[in-house]
Amino acid sequence: MATTAVLSKGRSADQVASSVQPGRIARVDIVRDMAAAEPIWRVLERPEHVSTPYQRFDFLNAWQRHVGAAEGTEPFIVIASDAEHRPLLLLPLGLERRAGLRIASFLGGKHPTFNMPLWHRDVAKTAGAGEIAALIAGLQAAPHGADVLALRQQPLRWRDLANPMALLPHQPAVNDCPVLVLEPGAPATDRISNSFRRRLKSKEKKLQALPGYRYAQATTDADIERLLAAFFRIKPIRMAAQKLPDVFADPGVADFIRQACLTKLADGGRAIDIHALQSDDEMIALFAGVADGERYSMMFNTYTLSDAARYSPGLILMRSIIDHYAERGYRRIDLGIGSDDYKKMFCKDLEPIVDSYVALSPRGRLAAPAMAALARAKRTVKQSPALKQMAQRLRAVLQRKGPAQATDESAT
Repeated sequence: MATTAVLSKGRSADQVASSVQPGRIARVDIVRDMAAAEPIWRVLERPEHVSTPYQRFDFLNAWQRHVGAAEGTEPFIVIASDAEHRPLLLLPLGLERRAGLRIASFLGGKHPTFNMPLWHRDVAKTAGAGEIAALIAGLQAAPHGADVLALRQQPLRWRDLANPMALLPHQPAVNDCPVLVLEPGAPATDRISNSFRRRLKSKEKKLQALPGYRYAQATTDADIERLLAAFFRIKPIRMAAQKLPDVFADPGVADFIRQACLTKLADGGRAIDIHALQSDDEMIALFAGVADGERYSMMFNTYTLSDAARYSPGLILMRSIIDHYAERGYRRIDLGIGSDDYKKMFCKDLEPIVDSYVALSPRGRLAAPAMAALARAKRTVKQSPALKQMAQRLRAVLQRKGPAQATDESAT
């Protein structure tokens, strides 16, 4: 049956109660307003629970405000609770309509590297097939709900806990994610070899001759605004040189990035952190990503158009970022999805990430397998150098306007 549940003053949600309640999930609420979900969202993103920094409210609220709304994506926030109305998980989804289908997928589009629900930690530790079955049953019963649940780029594990959503049927994601695993207390040469460090140090000597040369994390609004101004000036030129579309020119993307970079978190950080090599005259290289006290995950980067680009400023900056987070006890660093050569220089392992396509309606039973097959075909192209080169040539000829990974830029 369906009724209405009030989750916060002045806000309502569609409540769905299944006749059978397997496991601890007793009800599933679909909240169609970001502000209505915010109180529960912020509780579940506290450090004592389990979530990735890509699913922070501040990050996804900025995306939905500036990008999702422009694309026609509607909030479709799933909150599963127990019989006493205690939230167990929040699944931050958006609903989009394509070819007559209603598709529910993670908010954030292509900007997050990882997607997963926000979990109550005790539930995440012990959740099994019963909880996942109850969640799917609630979604299938939701009025005006989705036909397909498309859960892309999910980590199999996060903070040493298995991701319960991996209990759903899944397949390898279209792209892999290179990752560097950091051992606490290990010498610096374990993360970057002596020979590589010497090569970078030799190149950096050229940059150190520039007036005011420095590496720093942007901490003030003025620094962030200045660095972003340089980024938005340089990045389109770099992408054009690679015959890639300027994804940052898509409606709302620049405003989303600016808001997320300027948003201060409770711990003093930002929803997106910026690191840069600079001189008194210019921004030499920039990397931006998200951090959560254990992992740094890079989102986008660029580097100068000046002669300083000859000295591998992107690689020098990456070395500095790795040392920065390693000295603060971080356990992992990733450079975003994709197989760019510079990522392989630093990241020796691959993070397993998976996609799940789940039918929620009769129409979805036809669409979900087709969507999964298309994703597998894309992965085949990505994994084959010959097919990938052919696809890149075709894209260059057609010059289509479409999504591309912002991290697919050489850092040298």
